[in-house]
Parts: sequence; structure tokens; C-alpha cells
Amino acid sequence: METTDNRLLLEECGGKHRVRISVDRGGTFTDCVGIFPVEPTAKDPSGERVVVVKLLSEDPTHYSDAPREGIRRILEIATGRPHPRDALLATENIESIRMGTTVATNALLERKGEPCALVVTLGFRDLLKIGNQARPKIFDLSISKPDVLYQHVVQIDERVTLVGYAMDPRPAAQNQSDETNVVVGRSGEHVRILKTPEWATVRKQLQQVFDTGIRSVAVCLMHAYTFTAHEEEIGRIASEIGFTHVTLSSQLSPRIKIVPRAHSATADAYLTPGIRRYVDGFASGFDAGFGDIRIDFMQSDGGLAPVEHFSGLRAILSGPAAGVVGYAVTSYSESEKISLVGFDMGGTSTDVSRFGGEFEHVFETTTAGVTIQAPQLDINTVAAGGGSRLFFRNGLMVVGPESAGAFPGPACYRNGGPLCITDANLLLGRLRVEHFPHIFGPSEDQPLDMNATRALFEQLVADINAEMRARHTAESAYQNKAVEEIALGFLQVANETMCRPIRTLTEARGHNVQNHSLACFGGAGGQHACAVAVNLGIRRVFVHRLASVLSAYGLGLSEVVHEEQSPAAAIWSNEAQQPLLARLEKLSRVGCRKLISQGFLDSQIRVQRFLNMRYDGTDTSIMVPEATIGDYQLRFESMHQREFGFVLRNRRIIVDDLRARVTGMLSKVKAGQVYDELKSLQRRELCEPNTHPAFVDTVSVYFQGGYRPTAVLKLGLLNPGDVVRGPAIVLDCNSTVLVEPNWVATVTSTQLVLDNTPVTTLDVSTHHISTEIDPIHLSVLANRFMSIAEQMGRTLEKTSVSTNIKERLDFSCALFDQHGNLVANAPHIPVHLGSMSHAVKFQLDRFSEDLQEGDVILVNHPQAGGTHLPDITIISPVFHDSRIIFFVASRGHHADIGGISPGSMPPNSRELFQEGASSMGMKIVDRGEFQEEAVRHMLLEEPAQYPECSGTRNYRDVLSDLKAQIAANHRGIALLSQLCAEYGLEVVQEYMAHIQHTAEAAVRLLLKETRVKHPTGQLSGHDFMDDGSKISLHVDISEDGSALFDFTGTSPEIYGNTNAPPSVTHSAIIYCLRCMVQSDLPLNQGCLAPVRVVIPENSFLSPSSTAAVVGGNVLTSQRLCDVILATFGVAAASQGCMNNLTFGIPAIEEGGMRYEGWGYYETIAGGHGAGRDWQKGQDGVHTNMTNTKITDPEILERRYPVILHRFMLREGSGGTGMHPGGNGCIRDIEFLEAMSVSLLTERRVFQPPGLDGGGNGACGLNLWERHFEHKDKQVLNLGGKNSVFVQPGDHIVIMTPGGGGYGK
Repeated sequence: METTDNRLLLEECGGKHRVRISVDRGGTFTDCVGIFPVEPTAKDPSGERVVVVKLLSEDPTHYSDAPREGIRRILEIATGRPHPRDALLATENIESIRMGTTVATNALLERKGEPCALVVTLGFRDLLKIGNQARPKIFDLSISKPDVLYQHVVQIDERVTLVGYAMDPRPAAQNQSDETNVVVGRSGEHVRILKTPEWATVRKQLQQVFDTGIRSVAVCLMHAYTFTAHEEEIGRIASEIGFTHVTLSSQLSPRIKIVPRAHSATADAYLTPGIRRYVDGFASGFDAGFGDIRIDFMQSDGGLAPVEHFSGLRAILSGPAAGVVGYAVTSYSESEKISLVGFDMGGTSTDVSRFGGEFEHVFETTTAGVTIQAPQLDINTVAAGGGSRLFFRNGLMVVGPESAGAFPGPACYRNGGPLCITDANLLLGRLRVEHFPHIFGPSEDQPLDMNATRALFEQLVADINAEMRARHTAESAYQNKAVEEIALGFLQVANETMCRPIRTLTEARGHNVQNHSLACFGGAGGQHACAVAVNLGIRRVFVHRLASVLSAYGLGLSEVVHEEQSPAAAIWSNEAQQPLLARLEKLSRVGCRKLISQGFLDSQIRVQRFLNMRYDGTDTSIMVPEATIGDYQLRFESMHQREFGFVLRNRRIIVDDLRARVTGMLSKVKAGQVYDELKSLQRRELCEPNTHPAFVDTVSVYFQGGYRPTAVLKLGLLNPGDVVRGPAIVLDCNSTVLVEPNWVATVTSTQLVLDNTPVTTLDVSTHHISTEIDPIHLSVLANRFMSIAEQMGRTLEKTSVSTNIKERLDFSCALFDQHGNLVANAPHIPVHLGSMSHAVKFQLDRFSEDLQEGDVILVNHPQAGGTHLPDITIISPVFHDSRIIFFVASRGHHADIGGISPGSMPPNSRELFQEGASSMGMKIVDRGEFQEEAVRHMLLEEPAQYPECSGTRNYRDVLSDLKAQIAANHRGIALLSQLCAEYGLEVVQEYMAHIQHTAEAAVRLLLKETRVKHPTGQLSGHDFMDDGSKISLHVDISEDGSALFDFTGTSPEIYGNTNAPPSVTHSAIIYCLRCMVQSDLPLNQGCLAPVRVVIPENSFLSPSSTAAVVGGNVLTSQRLCDVILATFGVAAASQGCMNNLTFGIPAIEEGGMRYEGWGYYETIAGGHGAGRDWQKGQDGVHTNMTNTKITDPEILERRYPVILHRFMLREGSGGTGMHPGGNGCIRDIEFLEAMSVSLLTERRVFQPPGLDGGGNGACGLNLWERHFEHKDKQVLNLGGKNSVFVQPGDHIVIMTPGGGGYGK
């Protein structure tokens, strides 16, 4: 579609090089904006005309390249002269071209990039296949993961490591060496060169890759962020051989963490050659003057780059980034300082972002399974767009994530597509058939098909009504829903889905979302903006007149950006400050020279300087901008307080990176002019819209409560100052804006400004709904319950200090009804899922009438609903009128709570007291007062009373994390109170029950379907722990979908630590049932309602109160899942283990000084069991009851005195079969100092069994390689559970089990 103007360019300038063109090439449409001079008029004295061209990105029958075709059409409009398609495009009138493109994004999503090779350090060939070892979706039994981007891996026999280590408590111990093989890296760290490559061998290896036809290569070596020499020489050799594209990670992304750096280098090698080909192809359609035009491409960081500097890595968020620039420049005012939430709703997804005066960047993101380490605007994408599909599953209305795409598209597109959000808007009258382009059908000249939409909705509504009636005992209990009610309900679910990431960007980072305005753009955003704003409590919405092409328009407002970055490893101090600032200034000068070489003047250049800072011992860094007042430390502490809620006064601050962002202004743009215009605007309300020239029609549109007459107006004929009261529809050529009831739209010269009247905002409104079950409200409230649990989790993550909780994310948060039943649990750690309810109910009985408002309970004892002692649960009752109405709880794995070994994960514990502090339940907060003395006694004094035991070895961090859990609970209470204010307490409580009944019905259906496959309803399975203890399971499924899970026959309690309390067994059952449902289902107590569990007393699944249990949580829980899934015939056994490794050094005395010790804990991935419904078990991944991340190899070696020699897949360890099992891993660690090492593992004796004829996976193996100075090394098998004291040079090699195969 085109907006044309027939006035020609000013004759006196002849239009020579005066047309500025911006092009946003999206996946479906390409948007082009042309700006050029025209004769000024009284009505429009600007002397400038804006032309919009929108066309399909792919239309090979009419043009070969959409951006070039858009430019051709703009030039015809601007000059009034024809520009034939079959001739080279004349460039004499073009001043500049700015482009955003999805070429790189699409290549990444579709895996259609350049064949490439990855060059890595020996021992890390599978680094990117393993990644951080976590699986993307915890309930996805198939564990679907995107493929890696490279075709070949070249392992280089080279190695460097760092001198010293960060956890060394001794002063000046690190970075000290006079060895000849030690050099200073560019971060300032000392680097020991262990092995220099044989360059002739390297050349031969690269030549072999070249001979296969590959011409693009990525190089990423260990510690190359600071030591670049080996990478640079490999790059030189590769270029000599003839590789046309060579990416060095040390140049591309000089930051610590080899996994994201290798991902980034590979992505660049995979994408950039395609970008280059695209640019060359684009340029080939222009005449010889093309080289004289300024061509810039938008980068993911919101800045432009000259075409010759543009790379695939920085193009991934090109289009969305331009949209952020567009709304930031047009809708933010430096004087008003009202922050904005960007809401960009397109066909397949919605992008949300935030702007508060400065662009907010992130430096590590994951797109299409690839972790990118590069500056990108902080844009969150949710799979809810106009083409998102509508489903009714398990009693809930679900929107997306599946999309109908451009083809077949929604049902109304006349291609036989499914119901989508677009169909719901059409049915309700919010999209108008008569005003939508007639481009559908075989001849591409038909309107939207309302009949197809209505027919599919009527069928869906009939199904919904039938299922809802079946859930009621009395026919009158459920009133049939009309088609319009269901369609509106789907929109409400979609709106709530889109609100969740907005809350993440704002409230979770210390910003009140209600203090923002919403900037809405994208083709579909205008239909949802008012409703989304109401959900968030936002009172003002900006919709730019060019909202449907705001990304293209934003390109014209963008600045050219060049970034320089350098690693550092400095402790912030008065002495370190000046050298760091001098380095930062040097980076700034380099960046300025780059822009000056592009033709910028000093007056056009602006420099922003940053230090990437974090507290010592944490991985959570903050990019701190240069402060105008005060120093970087004060700014860091201020930002840390706002985002995380605390500062650590006695903790060192580390500077990891230095960054200079240099911008060149191509044109001066005054930001936020809309505010100035609103202040001076003469407003005229359209009391009778049908008399205004913009009036088109009055139509019926469905809102809450029924149809309402709604004026339809054309935006192009509305004048600045016109005020339109909702309900109204404002049409543009390419978008529709719905002004909902109780909203007022004010027209300015550039924007449509929508303001909400207080009557519909959340702080005063109540939803008047019945307590009877309703599929719409059930779906909306299910989203709200889950959102509350997620926000609790984000609060805990940001306010905690320990690595276990803050970085490994070993925690869970949940909300419960007044009886202690689980209502919603964010998808955190599976082993926590079903067990926290046991803890809540135990405390409800324990304290009975002794709970008061302001009380908070701490519990971790396995007899009181705990799992193992390091998992401490904090429970907060929620009161109303002096009675408990809900509970909220959070559980976190604390690094050390005392006992016989550091980390509180002893491999050889026999009694519970050996595993640390325990509590059956104590008030950590009593009527609002924190009980620190009682906490200190529990954590420090009680455990130390036992032989060879101590209290917690890190009291400060444990105390801080407990307070973070209390803060997370407090957040949950506040959000539940807000929900009750909106809906009423009775409604919220009833819907908590309804959502449990919905989960129960889904599980009953699963069990009924299983009984059909097994007519007797009898299922049996068993497996053995490595000590010979048997887990025996018999399942008896009744015709009504109830089931008995009977563990009779399970072995007695073990004099060891693999005993598991009953709560762990319940966790395994609820997790497996949820996985087997295989569709969206809120995990709650209802999943266990059809199940009765029988566990023999004094078995190792129901041990005595003094039994050791640390292994039960991390080992037995995994074996339980294997048994349950095999019993149901769903999957072969996975590795059946978490492979727990701890090592550390106790407190030491040296030179009369005492230094604190330290400890490290990790779990290691293994093989995933194959199943009947997926082709292969996944390699090297965490399965079933855990999903924690593993420390990046470079971080591991920086922090601890170790060298990670190998972390790779264990080829051949997966079971054979029709569907092979996944391979385990090999992790080979050399220790550089004497220390204790503990291993707590399983599957070292019995193999993970295959299923239905599939082969068994390989057993795991733990080896201790002892190295001696004058004799051969000694290799010892440590068995599954052991503690040893290693010496410098010793290796621990852990080979994790493979997964079982499925089928012969």
C-alpha cells in the first residue's frame, strides 16, 4: 500500500541527492519510508513530505528484491518520473539509505546460513552441543534443542590458563609469576602458556576443512578474551589457505565466558557471508552512483553501522531495534521524564521493551538456541501476535505459541488456516472487512472471510460449552458461552500473556509499571493497546501516525554507533581507578577516530563510557555508565540497590570490562515534541463524529457486556486538536487503532494519544464475576497465578547473593490455597515441585492456631516436607480478617548449612546430623520481627554440637539468601492482595480450586487413555540403586481415571544417604504425570488428586527421622522418574543421576594469619533416555528432576585453582535401538592445589535400561588420576560415592552415564 503526493521536489535543487530512504525488511512485509523536500504550504510549512510504501517481502513474480522495489516506488513518487523495473535504478536523487533486515534472523531460525567450521581448544569439541547443560523446557520429555550451526569442528592442541585464582583468600596471591611461559593478557591477568600449537599441524587441519568446500571459519580458544596470540595466528593461516570469512572470538567479543563467545563467533561465521551476498545482490540493481550514497544498516544495539562494517551477529534484532529508536525519539521527553514501555505487536509475535532516557542493553541473549554475546537492546519477545493460534486444551483457553504464519495465515485469509487472534478481532468487529485490503483468495482480490472465521468459532465454542457442561454435576451450574464471549476471552488471555514480559522489564527491575506510558506500534498493536494498558495500570498510550511502519521510520532517526570494548579483571580501588579510566579514554579515542574516518565532525560525535562491574563472588554484573556527579562505585551501588534491592558494603567490586559507545549524529532531531504540542493544543471534542470529514461509518463492536455502536474514523482526515471519545475505531492505511470505552484519543500532528479515565484502571476496579467456573476467567486467572509465582522467582533471583541461587537458579517459588494445596509453581526446579505442599501442610498442622499476621516459617527437615537439608523452605501465611487465606513459599538450595563436609553434600553421610542444620519448623519472622538470634543458633551452634561437624561455613551469604526468600514471599503476598482487590477474595479462592480441578481432569484423562492401552489397568516396573536397593512400583488404574501408585516391595531404609523422604516421591510422580500430559497444563495439587500413593514405612522412600537423605534428593529422585516413565512405557531410563561434584579448601593458617576456606558445587549433565515419540535421546543434558546450569569453563578457571582439560560428549555411551539413547559427558579436571574432592553419583554399577528392546546406556565412571613426580600416574576407580584429598597435578575424570535406547 502506498501514500502518494504528486508535488515534485523543489525545482531549484532538482532533487539531487535529497531523498532519504529507510527500509525495514521483515519476514512478511517490507516497510519503506521516504522523506524528501517539497514546496511549503500554509497548511504544511515544513517543506518536507513523508511517503510510505508497504509491500510483500517475497513476491518473485513482480520483483526480485523487496527493498529495492520499495525504493523504486518512492523515487517515482518523489520525482514524478518513471523508474522502470527492468533497468538499473538511478541513484542521482538518493541522499541516503538506511536498512533493517531479517535476513540474518531468518537464516538463524531456519538454519539456512553459510556452511562453516568451528576451531576450538582440544577437549572442547562438543562445547556448544552441551552449552550450559540446561534443557529449554522442563516438561518436554523429548528435550528438543536446536542444532548447532557448524558442520565441522577442528580441535587445536593448545592450552593456556590463568595464574592464580579469584577465590584465593591470601592477599596478592594471584597474578604473581616470573616464569618465562607467563605473559600479561590484555585484561591485565597473568596467563600461563601450557601448550603452543604445532603450526604445521594446524595448517594441515585447516586445509582438510578447506578441501571439503567450507569457506567460513570461526575460531574460539580458551581464555582468548585476554590472550589473543594463538587465535590471531590461526586466523592468519586460515586466510592464507583461502578461507573467505574468518571470525576470531577475541576480536568479535572480547569478554570472558567461552560458551557464549564461541556461540557468537560461530553465528558470525554462519550469518555474515549471507549478509554480504545479500548486500551485493541489493547493490547490483542500482547504477554506478550507488557507491557514492551513504548506506547504513541497523544493528541489534539500536545504532547504525556502515554497510562495510555490518555483520550477521549484530543484525539479529535489526528490525525490532529500529522500532525502539522510533518510539524513544518520538514519545520520550527529557523534560517530562516519563518512561515508556514499547509494545510492538506483529503477525507472529510481540516485542516489548523499555526506554527511560537511555537505551537499555543486554550483553548475553539466546536466539533460536544460540547464545549471543554482543550488545543488544533489551527486547523481550512473546509468541503472541495476530497469527497466534487459539486452542482449548485441558479446560483452558490458550493463545500460541504456535502461529499460522503468513501462509496459510488466520482462517479469514481464505487459505484454510486455523483460528487466530486476527480472527477474534474480526469476529468482534474490531477489524473491518470493508476497510481491509482485498488481497485474499486465488485471485488475490477477495476480502477477509468472516464466514470461515465464524464457522470455526462456532465449532470451537460448541466444544468448549460441551466440555464445561460435562465438568458440572448440575446443568444449571454452567451457562453456555456465546461466540463473542469466547472470542473476547481469547483476546483477554492474549493480553495477559503479553503483559507478563512487560512486568519482567519493569517491576522485576525496580520500576513501577504504572509510572510508564505505553508506546504502541506494529500492525496489530493498535487493536490491543488500551486493554494491555488497563491490565498494567498504565493511563496513557502513544500511537504514532506511522505506527505500522515505525521500525522503518525509526531508522531515519537513528545514529551511527561504533563500540570499543576491552576485558579487565581489576578490583575497583582508588589505586586502580586512574589506570582504568585512562584505558577507557583510550578506547574512546579509538572509537572517535573510527567515526571521523566516516566523515563525522567532532561536534557530531558523542561518547558514552561504561565499566562492567559486579560484586566479588557473583556473576551478576551491571554495565555502569559514566556518572556526571560522583564516581563509578556510587553509580554502581545506586543501580544495584534499585535493581536488586541491596548493596554489599564489605564486598570487593570487580571490573570485568571497559566499554566505549561512540555515536555520530546524522541529523538533529528534537525528541518528545508531542508533549510540547499537547500543552499548547486547542482541543475540539467530536461530539457528533458523523459530521466530521474523517467519519466513515458507525458499526457494532463487541466489548465486555455486549455490542456497542462505534464510530469509524480515518486518521488521515483527523486534525491536530481533534478529540475522539471511545468506543471508536481509527483507521490508517496499514493499521487499526481501537479506542476502547472510557478512553479518549487526542490527535496531534504526529501521534494519536490515548488517555484512560480512572474508572478502568486496576487500582480502583473490581471484576464482578461469579465464583462458578468460567473458561475465560479460569484461563486469565491461571495466567495471573503463574505470573505471581514467576515474579516471586525474579525477586528471589535478584535479591539473593549466592552463586547457587543467583546464577545456577537452584530455587523454586509457589503459591498455595488456604489448605496448603499447590496452586501455581513457576517452572523452576522439578524436584521442588510436588514437595513444597507437604512442607506447607506440615507447618499448618504444627503451628495450628499459633500463626499470626507477619509470621514467616523456616523449615528444611525431611520429615516436615523437606527434600534434603540444603533446600531451605520459607513459608509465609497470607491473612485477611485474622484468618489465613493463602500461603506463599520459596525454596532455595543454600551452598553450606554445616555438617561434616563443605557444601553440605557429603557422599558418605550415614546420619542426618552429618548433613548440616535442620529444622522441623521455626518462626524466622515473628509478627514482623526477624529472629536473627534463633537463626544464628540453628545454623551455627546446633550443627557444631555433633562429632566432626561444624555450623555453616558461610553464615553471611546464607542469612542474606534467607532474607531474599522472605522478600520473594512478600512480593507474592502483595501481588495476591492486588489480585483479590481486583476480583474479590471469594472469587480468587474459588478459582484456585477450579484450576486444581482442571489439572485433575487432565491427569484423569491421561490415566484413562493409559488404561485403554492396558485393559487390565495394571502396570509394573522396578529398578535398582547401585547398592542393590530396589525401587518397586505397581500402578493400578481404575476406569474413572484414578490410580494407585504402590511402592510395596521397595527395599528398607539404607545406612547411607540415598534415602528419600515421601515428599520426593510425590515430586517425581507429579512431575512425570505433568510431562506425560504433553500439552499446556498448570502444575498444581490437582495433578495428584486422582492418585493414591502407598509407600512402605521404614523403606528408603519413607525413612526414619534420623536417616541421611542428601543423596535421595539428587540421586533417588532421578531413579524414581526413570521407574515411573518406564512403567508407563513412555521413555527409557535417562542417566538416573545428577553427578554431584564438590571440591574446596578449608580455612588455612599461613604466616600467623587465618584465611577463610571456600567450596564449589556442580551437577553434571548426562544422557537422556529415548522414547516412543521422539527420534533420539538428547546428548549431554540435565534430565527429569534437575535443570541447573553449569559454570562456564573460563569462569571456573578464573575462580578456582583448576584446569578443565575436557568437557565433551562421551561417544557411544547412549543405548542402541530404533531410537538411540543420548550420550553422557566426560569432564576432566586437573587440580592445581591440594584440596578435598567429593563425588555423590549413581549408575556406576547398574546401566540405565533401555525400553521395548532398546539397548542399555553405559554406566558412569569416576576416576582419580594421581600424578607423581618420578613415576607413572596411578588411575583409581572411585566408585559412585567417595571423598579424596587430591594433590597438585591430580585429575578427577567424571564420565556420566548414557541414556537407554528405545525399540529394537
